Amino acid sequence: MERGNQFVGQSGAFLDAVERASRAAPMRRPVLVIGERGTGKELIAERLHRLSDRWEEPLVIMNCAALPETLIEAELFGHEAGAFTGATKAREGRFEEADRGTLFLDELATLSMGAQERLLRAVEYGEVTRIGSSRPVRVDVRIVAATNENLPRLAEEGRFRPDLLDRLSFEVITLPPLRVREGDVDVLCDYFGRRMAAEIGWHDWPGFADHVRTQLEDYQWPGNVRELRNVVERAVYRWDDWSRPIGHVQFDPFESPWKPAPVPRMAEAGSPAPRFAALTPAQEDFDSIADLREAVDAYERRIVEHHLGANRWNQRQTAKALGLSYDQLRHCIKKHSLSE
Repeated sequence: MERGNQFVGQSGAFLDAVERASRAAPMRRPVLVIGERGTGKELIAERLHRLSDRWEEPLVIMNCAALPETLIEAELFGHEAGAFTGATKAREGRFEEADRGTLFLDELATLSMGAQERLLRAVEYGEVTRIGSSRPVRVDVRIVAATNENLPRLAEEGRFRPDLLDRLSFEVITLPPLRVREGDVDVLCDYFGRRMAAEIGWHDWPGFADHVRTQLEDYQWPGNVRELRNVVERAVYRWDDWSRPIGHVQFDPFESPWKPAPVPRMAEAGSPAPRFAALTPAQEDFDSIADLREAVDAYERRIVEHHLGANRWNQRQTAKALGLSYDQLRHCIKKHSLSE
């Protein structure tokens, strides 16, 4: 598995997780990788494989959530011809494909209890039995598994086998979400921005405007690095002038003044929908506000700045989007010393 991606970051929490993966790589024991979506679990699995003595052997990847429950066991352990309807010929499973190498099981928590039982035997005894066969096959496979679920809690609730959890958790690497990786958002934005600028043929990298950098730093990034990459690359390719810092970023690609309106519920059918959604920040430190007028002005500036960027500095379109007259918008631009 070759990837153009690489680890980018400088925060202590991130570097600690990478260092732990590097230390665990030479071991032949199973490793669990825990983390939210988009935190780089597959990259950690690749690192564990590439830094091990198995690096020349196969790294086989299986997303346990991508297959229906009826096919997962056949995919993992293989099957003989005629084992079930549609099995016209014998087929190796992922364990046999990964023999002498590494098997990466993503979305581990979605495995059925039956598949977990067979997986436990494969990990414990190093042998698998194809569906429809009574003859076990010896395999030498290093297991790396990943999930964004709380496996100990699932085990307590009876939804995951405790004995399998014990067997797989020789080492557990928990990846920090991007929102706690201090300083990494700026580094990642610059990295992905420069790559996208080179891809579309820009002659220079102008960077992001200060207000956009502030927006990127303040955002919570629920999709972590994967979401950040999309947001940054989208902002770069939509920007027309590489000689000026990028002045607008859109976090939600579905946001549009023309997006379909939600169908009102029966109880709400008689009540008019508000023209604008409430512009309430997710978290505001109201206790730190010592000057109300200054705080309101700063918030007003951010709103106007955002909409100017979203409308490519078309002032009439921006005024319409904000429900202002053209003269009112011009007054706001002058008041806050905004310039394109």
